[in-house]
Amino acid sequence: MHNALKQHFGYTSFRPLQEKIITHVLDRRDALVLMPTGGGKSLCFQLPALMVDGITVVISPLISLMKDQVDTLQANGIAAAYINSSLDPDTIADIQGQAAAGRIKILYLAPERLALAYFRDWLRTMPVKLIAIDEAHCISEWGHDFRPEYRQVHVLRNDFPAVPMIALTATATARVRQDIVMHLRLVKPATFISSFNRPNIHYAVHPKRGALATIINLLRSQPGSSAIIYCFSRKGTERLATTLQRHGLPALAYHAGLDSAERQRVQEQFIRDETRIIVATIAFGMGIDKPDVRLVIHYDLPKSVEGYYQETGRAGRDGLPSQCFLFWSYGDLMKHRFFLRDMADDQERQRAEAKLQQMVQYCEQTSCRRKFLLNYFGEEWPESNCQNCDVCLPPAVSASSASDTPFDQTLFEQLRQLRKRLADQRGVPPFVIFGDRSLQDMATYFPQRPASFAQVYGVGGNKLRDLGPIFIPAIKQYAGQKHLAEKDRPPSSAVSKISDLGPTYDETFQLVKQGLSIAAIAKKRNLAPGTILTHLEKLQQSGESLKLDHLRPDPKRLASIRHAFQKSGGWNLSPVRDIVGQDFSYDELRLARMVIRVEPR
Repeated sequence: MHNALKQHFGYTSFRPLQEKIITHVLDRRDALVLMPTGGGKSLCFQLPALMVDGITVVISPLISLMKDQVDTLQANGIAAAYINSSLDPDTIADIQGQAAAGRIKILYLAPERLALAYFRDWLRTMPVKLIAIDEAHCISEWGHDFRPEYRQVHVLRNDFPAVPMIALTATATARVRQDIVMHLRLVKPATFISSFNRPNIHYAVHPKRGALATIINLLRSQPGSSAIIYCFSRKGTERLATTLQRHGLPALAYHAGLDSAERQRVQEQFIRDETRIIVATIAFGMGIDKPDVRLVIHYDLPKSVEGYYQETGRAGRDGLPSQCFLFWSYGDLMKHRFFLRDMADDQERQRAEAKLQQMVQYCEQTSCRRKFLLNYFGEEWPESNCQNCDVCLPPAVSASSASDTPFDQTLFEQLRQLRKRLADQRGVPPFVIFGDRSLQDMATYFPQRPASFAQVYGVGGNKLRDLGPIFIPAIKQYAGQKHLAEKDRPPSSAVSKISDLGPTYDETFQLVKQGLSIAAIAKKRNLAPGTILTHLEKLQQSGESLKLDHLRPDPKRLASIRHAFQKSGGWNLSPVRDIVGQDFSYDELRLARMVIRVEPR
């Protein structure tokens, strides 16, 4: 799994919950995944897709989102494609032919495709091994972005009853989660809820008086950075965009009143870094996979905390420091209430009023804003001071920004220009080539050999072969002019002692020393057996001497697994399970692998 992660995606470690989710999916079980925007949801189905035979089908709501994800996968050397209404019949037929020939691993589909009987007939002939439903909250009318066409997705359960299904979303209340499970007919799904905390994001609320001057200063303080400004109305977006243009800032308006060609043009310019500021209604953003948005501004009051959180989630998807500002006035509250009066359904109006009032509570907070957001989504957060919102930061201390990162700014800008030229030549967004985090990594360590370039964040096997010969000479030329040598990376973050892992690992370690079984430890600690196995794996990797004799599997089964590892020539579980068969669970294979690793040679 770790080899595949580095080879295909260029990452050396998983984000929280990813490894556990992937292991669960590879065990052919249904799952519901709640993970914040930028938390790494896509990897939870993309990596398993590469580790099983056959094809993975992904249902996605927006054309632009599909295209960005497919472009990114293809840049990583992964056979991916999409089918939606933007393609002509000949192109669709060609993609179907490639899929039938086994040349596509991941196929993205618009939900509307499932309403076509002939398409479903064709899909049933495919060796579908995994189904992923992205933006799964769209299936619930209780959610903030209900899409009726998503109600058709349940037909996949009828057509592929034995195929595991993973539903993923960034925001879902308990009611929405119930809807997702019910409408998708998930079978005993495990629910994985990642922390909603986005530590790289600074949250702030300002009085609306003087907002324009503040916005202009914010935009000028971050030249070259991408920003989204949300407004309440179409006219509001156009007025603000025009005002910013008069102040010399490259801003474009986006709203549902523009014709589709103009909306597409504006979106493309933003994605391709040809304009850096978009002033938009909430119609903009869901289909944006752009990871380097550094600033999200709400010029007007959002209608709900869910919508606000979703929109702020478009900032800093790459994990780098980013800022979210909201301008608050009672005038905006009155505007919302004026429109609420026109709602005929009393219950619907009351729900909307309650959501609006929760948004007001957020704006009037006198304690940590991050804690309020996390509590809203049912997450207990023990801290009282996050040190990264306007309430928690001491007076006169500014939020961190991307410029705080210690990298060579001149080289970074040169690499950005190189990335843009290459992206234009290939007809893809710049972030498909490399994200800012990768370029900053290059501008920190100056890798000038393939071996050192391979260590850059986001550089997998395909990008090493494809982009290394382009970026390495550029880095080498700059380093030569400045007399800069490659910098050594800090030692691996692999743990060296049990104290580095923390108390939860120590507790598991002590229970293993007492001779308890995996099931007994899991029950005693109220954790899943898979979590206990993860503890043991990390303890073993840290060099701790684990006594595993009392945990050894049945001798005959262990012998079969040992033979399979020898035959596969590595420690990856997927090929081993193909050899031993589905009767062996991934948890059993994980435990056996630990036992085999400490056996005398």
